[in-house]
Amino acid sequence: MLHILYIIAFTVIAFLAISNLIRSLINVSYDSTRKYPRPQTRESRVTHPELIDDQGRIIKEPLLVMRSVSVEDAREKLDALYNASPGSPNQEQTEE
Repeated sequence: MLHILYIIAFTVIAFLAISNLIRSLINVSYDSTRKYPRPQTRESRVTHPELIDDQGRIIKEPLLVMRSVSVEDAREKLDALYNASPGSPNQEQTEE
């Protein structure tokens, strides 16, 4: 008799947990598609300082411009950085 009571109790708990899980998934889905109004505070209208040039105008061009570098140039720069770093093998040989 006690076994049947345990089975019924755990079945009820399982149904409650699964229904709660489904309800939560529906709420998350609904909230992800909902549009929230932005607060109209002074902080939301201030532009980040990196997006303003020297004259105070907003920059409308890309902030990151990369130029192509050949593999040999990149390898030379990396080797120079490695050799100039503290604890590099070339630096330890020159100190001795």
